[in-house]
Amino acid sequence: MFKKIPERWKELSGQNNWKNLLDPLDLDLRRYIIHYGERASATYDTFNDQVKSKYAGDSRYGMKDLFSKVGLSIANPFKYTATKYLYATSSIKVGECFLLRSLSREAWNKESNWMGYVAVATDEGKAALGRRDILIAWRGTIQILEWASDFDFPLTPATKILGDTDSNADAAADAAGDDADNIIPKVHSGFLSVYTSDDPRSEFNKSSVRDQVLTEVQRLVDQYKDEEISITVTGHSLGASLASLSAVDIAWNGYNKPCGIQSQQPCPVTAFAFASPRVGNLKFCNIANSIPSLRLLRITNLPDIVPKVPMAGYYSDLGQELLINNQLSKYMKYPGNTSSWHAVEGYLHGVAGTQGKKGGFKLEVKRDVALVNKHHTFLRDEYLVPDSWWVMKNKGMVQNEDGSWQLEDHEKDDDSSDDES
Repeated sequence: MFKKIPERWKELSGQNNWKNLLDPLDLDLRRYIIHYGERASATYDTFNDQVKSKYAGDSRYGMKDLFSKVGLSIANPFKYTATKYLYATSSIKVGECFLLRSLSREAWNKESNWMGYVAVATDEGKAALGRRDILIAWRGTIQILEWASDFDFPLTPATKILGDTDSNADAAADAAGDDADNIIPKVHSGFLSVYTSDDPRSEFNKSSVRDQVLTEVQRLVDQYKDEEISITVTGHSLGASLASLSAVDIAWNGYNKPCGIQSQQPCPVTAFAFASPRVGNLKFCNIANSIPSLRLLRITNLPDIVPKVPMAGYYSDLGQELLINNQLSKYMKYPGNTSSWHAVEGYLHGVAGTQGKKGGFKLEVKRDVALVNKHHTFLRDEYLVPDSWWVMKNKGMVQNEDGSWQLEDHEKDDDSSDDES
């Protein structure tokens, strides 16, 4: 089923900007996109969104068993080991769609949220993927967003990622007046704050999530410098915007090549961004699209509003686009709603069945439709799949020896394990 992926991985990762692969959607690419989408979906499956838990905002599962606990180990040739959990905060006020807070007075942390993970392909995974893949998966938004307010952030210069790209930019911007946003590379200040903020009050954010991910990526690139490697970044919704920012950051600043070896070519960096809002202005996107080692594919569901915000004008689109339409699926309730159009499992179902310009919907990949209802109620009743079936036993409530009950919904993370997950 996946035999051609090891020999085609460079093409599937966008070596030729996915030329002639998107419509009709190449079968191997279809499987490849779903693979990385499932790694993004795993961030939702492990995230604790129960605000009554003192661990709200953290990962339920530790790194050692992460992929087995989220159902990505059985009958899956793409094996990874999680090597680093990522934690984020924000120096500006953002809504709970960005950072979730526990109601408990004993909350594990009041400043930070678990935001994703870094992983690396095992030897078995390397054989299935054709190279040693370094994977970064970013968590998306848990709640249905109030789009008008949650995306109402001004653009801000992207110097924390790109540095000073043009010493004459400020003078040019002053001369341009209202057109300044097209001269200086700028990004969404809310996304940038989550990506670059630290907080000395939090043991998880003494350094920003940006510093965390760049340090871990550089460590892994150095560790596997004698092998063929790639860096793949994935995320959905807010996670897609962070995936875009971090992919640009890694490729622009050279974290995709070993330290101290100037002669070695940088490894390819690919981002698969599902349901991504726009992240930057035209200047930022032009710079990002010009980086030789970077490729970015935005997967967009036609009825989904999120990829259309913030509104075009000040903002532009990054990379290439794969357009799908899960409204055409016979398996999902019609016409659906903002949630079914945006949810990651709705997206992956759409990738599995999209037929491109010729229209219609036919599942080309054997992917269980039950997954569509994992966190939602999107499937038609005739398929007899329970609604929102992905739940911990008793929602994490455990009975004590005296008969009382208490909430135990968190695994302590070893953080020292090198075992395959």
